[in-house]
Amino acid sequence: MKLVRGYIFALFQLGFVLLSFLIAPYLSFANSPNYFDQDTSKLPLPLPSKVGFGKDMPQSPFFLSDPSNITQVVEYDPTTQQYTVYEKVGQYSIAIPRVMSAEEYRSYRVEKAMRDYWKQKQTGETAGKGDGILPRIQVGGEAFDRIFGSNTIEIIPQGNAELVFGISSSKTENPALPLDQRRNTTFDFQSKIQMNVAGKIGEKLKMEVNYNTEATFDFENNVKVEYNGFEDEIIQRIEAGNVSLPLPGTLITGSQSLFGFKTQLKFGKLNVTSVVSKQNGQTQVIEVKGGAQIRDFEIKADEYDANRHFFLSHYFRENYNRALMYLPVINSRISITKIEVWVTNRQANFENSRNIVAFVDLGETNSYISAPSVVHPTGTGPVDNGRNDLYAQMTTTYSGIRDISEVNSTLSPLEALGFTGGRDYEKIEYARKLSTNEYTLNTALGYISISSSLNTDEVLAVAFEYTLDGQTYKVGEFSTDGISAPQSLILKLLKGTNLSPSLPTWNLMMKNIYTMNAYQVSKNQFRMDVLYQNDATGAPVNFIEEGNTANVPLIKVLNLDNVNTQGDANPDGVFDFIDGITINASSGKIIFPVLEPFGRDLAVRIGGPASKYVYQELYDSTLTKARQIADKNKFIMKGSYQSSGGSEIFLNAPNIPKGSVVVTAGGARLLEDKDYIVDYNLGTVRIINQGLLESGTPITVSVESNALFSLQTKSLVGSHFDYKFSDNFNVGATILNLTERPLTQKVSFGSEAISNTIWGFNTSYQTESKFITKMVDLLPFIQTKEKSTLTFDAEFAHFIPGHSRAIGKAGTVYLDDFEGSSTTIDIHSWTEWKLSSTPQGQPALFPEAAFNNDLRYGHNRARLAWYYIDPLFLRNTALTPAHIRNSDKFQGSHWVREIYEKELFPNKNTPQGQPTNISVLNMAFYPNERGPYNYDSQNIDTDGNLLNPQNRWAGVMRSLGTTDFETSNIEYIEFWLMDPFVYDTLA
Repeated sequence: MKLVRGYIFALFQLGFVLLSFLIAPYLSFANSPNYFDQDTSKLPLPLPSKVGFGKDMPQSPFFLSDPSNITQVVEYDPTTQQYTVYEKVGQYSIAIPRVMSAEEYRSYRVEKAMRDYWKQKQTGETAGKGDGILPRIQVGGEAFDRIFGSNTIEIIPQGNAELVFGISSSKTENPALPLDQRRNTTFDFQSKIQMNVAGKIGEKLKMEVNYNTEATFDFENNVKVEYNGFEDEIIQRIEAGNVSLPLPGTLITGSQSLFGFKTQLKFGKLNVTSVVSKQNGQTQVIEVKGGAQIRDFEIKADEYDANRHFFLSHYFRENYNRALMYLPVINSRISITKIEVWVTNRQANFENSRNIVAFVDLGETNSYISAPSVVHPTGTGPVDNGRNDLYAQMTTTYSGIRDISEVNSTLSPLEALGFTGGRDYEKIEYARKLSTNEYTLNTALGYISISSSLNTDEVLAVAFEYTLDGQTYKVGEFSTDGISAPQSLILKLLKGTNLSPSLPTWNLMMKNIYTMNAYQVSKNQFRMDVLYQNDATGAPVNFIEEGNTANVPLIKVLNLDNVNTQGDANPDGVFDFIDGITINASSGKIIFPVLEPFGRDLAVRIGGPASKYVYQELYDSTLTKARQIADKNKFIMKGSYQSSGGSEIFLNAPNIPKGSVVVTAGGARLLEDKDYIVDYNLGTVRIINQGLLESGTPITVSVESNALFSLQTKSLVGSHFDYKFSDNFNVGATILNLTERPLTQKVSFGSEAISNTIWGFNTSYQTESKFITKMVDLLPFIQTKEKSTLTFDAEFAHFIPGHSRAIGKAGTVYLDDFEGSSTTIDIHSWTEWKLSSTPQGQPALFPEAAFNNDLRYGHNRARLAWYYIDPLFLRNTALTPAHIRNSDKFQGSHWVREIYEKELFPNKNTPQGQPTNISVLNMAFYPNERGPYNYDSQNIDTDGNLLNPQNRWAGVMRSLGTTDFETSNIEYIEFWLMDPFVYDTLA
């Protein structure tokens, strides 16, 4: 079928190409050089004159016919014995009359009569329609008529074709390319075809083709060949191409998006429908109640919303549990009145940017100071700039940090005391200040939520002001404090470039907020429960059966159930929906009122056996490490929420096949266009029966949508038998088999290729009941005018699961075959490496690093070259320079020769077609020669060579696209280094 379809498309494409050449002379007028300077009184496409005599002569089919209201009137003048031909619309002439003699008029009438005669003959032979581009064809023979129902063949093509011819030439001025390869010239040919072809052979065989070369998805192009038999024949219908299999039941629903063969046979009262096809669709079910969709969610304990929610200081974190102990009352005396939030500038937006230096210990008290040898507390109490002497030191002794280029050199004396960059402070040039719509601030609890999560190497710093018991406190510096740019602002560091559990900033990131991936969540119909996967029962339960909280619901243990729906202090086992405290309704975030809901806070409440249940590693380790402890990751948040109400239901799938939507209310199937309307293009269902919406009856929508992308092939084979005893009673049987073909012979767990079979029976009986009508009429004030109908429907289905034979008789799947467990990231490309900066943090080896923005910064830098040797120089071809060709001195040297894979991995088999050599990065170090930016004029000899070459250094550096090594499971960097002393016999 695929070959036939391609052949048909090729024929029509060739036809449109020929058609374009025929009409090209008529469409080329606009390309003439003086087109816009021509006389505008003349038509660019001159139409043949139709004035007077000859107006009804044959014309090209490319020109439009005259309207039907234009008439031709002939008048005879007996005086002059001449005929005058007029063209009129109503009583008005629209053209110059044409005068003919009697002989001319007689010749005109004879010619017109002959032309009409032959036209009538042609029209009669083509079944009365000879004015199309492809007229009907009459085929003789009784056998043809018996097979196809008549002797006519009709093809009606519609559409358009556009052909674009051109030449594309590009030139790349790249010295690395040979001259003959720098220019690339290709012939550019593009065709745009939109075609709709309807074909008919006799009365039985029909063909429909919809084809568009610019269709985004395959399902937008349809091909269908249909054979329809007469009523008294066994073969009622045969379809090939895009077919469907609608079924009357609700347990076995069939499919609408199929491509294959379908037959409908009739044996007396028995109708048999069979299909052999490939399934292109996917089915989804949407539940609606009261016009609003009910959506389920399930979140695991290790799926907290990382790198988005942060406490402003350890002081607010310490008081978090205490403030939310007696919900819905918030026991907090603070109110944050002003805040500025700064992050690493990734958007190249410098409008609201400043240089910043952010410190971890700014405003912290003794118990949370990470560098006690440098930072000394000045008192106890809430967080404030004056709570320790860090701010005072930075504004006096180390005020040089106001110049962002002098931060490292200014703070370098503190490195000996353990005060280092990346741990105790971060400096950011042109940090970006977030606008108020990019974060949310909880003014009473002292934490912020960033709209988009931060990358692991991004910095987050703040300055804020708050009141406590009427007194104002301040942490950090605002951009409005009079510190003008480019001077650096001193801020409080919440997140640095190094996110490690060993750093003080680790606890500032909140790990008790989870996202439902929903927005504008309504309190109505919201349900959430906390479950624990009980290994003994094999199912999740909402309690832990040991300890002080045995059999107590976990939502109450975790302080999520304190009041009932009326707000009284009486737990009812239902999640307390408190916007801004236990949930953020606008962004769909669930917030636990305890810091570590599955860690220390749960352990305190359980008591003795807590170690068996708590997941403390979730808070003391990175997510990557915590997820490796699967026996503790057993907590689940499960629930549902209701979307906004209304009569319109969004199916989340465009271009739905017609007839693929099934809507039921309380188990009863609804009727399309009576109870609901479907927009198949936009993918929406609108309930028009208001009684269903007002009654609150649960509505279920089952829809089969075209799969936008599908790598796995699905085959659907089956038959439906329907025996019709009468117009009111029928019995049916169905058997279907759905098989998937796996992509590979090794199938991963969870991606098993199925081979499922379902069979069942259905029956339907309907009759009119006068008895029911009479009984209803007996009710007072009720008189029925419609007939009563009794309907009985029954179904039975049996589902038989299975697997594809391609994965073996036993159905073998792989948890992990470890073949893809190692991923290599190549970082040896010489173009990615740049000249390095002077290494920091090692004053003994690199003392010049302290002289940032100073000529002394590069005094010890020697010369280093890194490059790639073109294989052209290592092979003996005509392009190889003559003095290098066949030279062991140049081509055989270890410094330049090719390295083959077998040298490093002798047991590895190289696949055929892959290169056997390994691309290497060549480096040459010259410690006695000055490197770039080394302006030292004293420590050199008379020849300009560096003194003490053993103390010189050189380096290169490059950026890495992946910076979170732990999440990406990057364990090491591997170097294969050739022995630099390979020619030194004394080494």
